[in-house]
Amino acid sequence: MPELSQETERARSLLPFVGVAEVTGPSMVPTLRHGDQLVVHWGARVVPGDIVILRHPFQQDLLVVKRAVERREGGWWVLGDNAFAGGDSTDYGVVPQELVLGKARLRYRPFGPAQRSPLAAVRWALSAVRPVFPDRSASRRLRAR
Repeated sequence: MPELSQETERARSLLPFVGVAEVTGPSMVPTLRHGDQLVVHWGARVVPGDIVILRHPFQQDLLVVKRAVERREGGWWVLGDNAFAGGDSTDYGVVPQELVLGKARLRYRPFGPAQRSPLAAVRWALSAVRPVFPDRSASRRLRAR
């Protein structure tokens, strides 16, 4: 399950509405990978398809990244994009609204050690920073699970 580094909490206190979070874990692959950085809009209104940052319902000191699939009675049904990773609403049910902290607006993929060639550097430069838009088609596809 993608967890967020401890720096996330510190960064969140510096700016009340915008912060940076680091993704760890495989549950949002292929959308997000381990090591990706997210620009998070704390307190933003969530719509189905958004990638959200939330407190884990059973370990509230743990922040996780999931896709908000649909609004249900009592909160949000959230799923990871990687169906094989687990750690989402199929395990812990509906997430109460108060545990959903914000949504991802931008994804930054850091330069990796394997990207040494000039061509790899150009590819990285073209894809390193991407906006994170709600993916309603993925939301419908994931709902069928």
